[in-house]
Amino acid sequence: MEIDRYSDVPPWRQLADELRRQISDGEIAPRRPIPSKKTLMQTYGIAGATCDKAVNLLKEEGLVRTIIGMGIYVVPREDWPAGT
Repeated sequence: MEIDRYSDVPPWRQLADELRRQISDGEIAPRRPIPSKKTLMQTYGIAGATCDKAVNLLKEEGLVRTIIGMGIYVVPREDWPAGT
């Protein structure tokens, strides 16, 4: 997937949607880390702030959480908020 810079959907939302899809499809398994900020920046050609905003949205949705000193991990599906 490429970030479409000419889309009406902001880049951070496109990245959040892609990561959400990968989590839902099991490409990023529960209890596994999402790609690092550096990897996301290189893979999608985006700025660090864009990555941060996308990941923060996924945190707000309850799909990922930070484990201090280890990274950002996918929350097991049974712990997702209702309706997710």
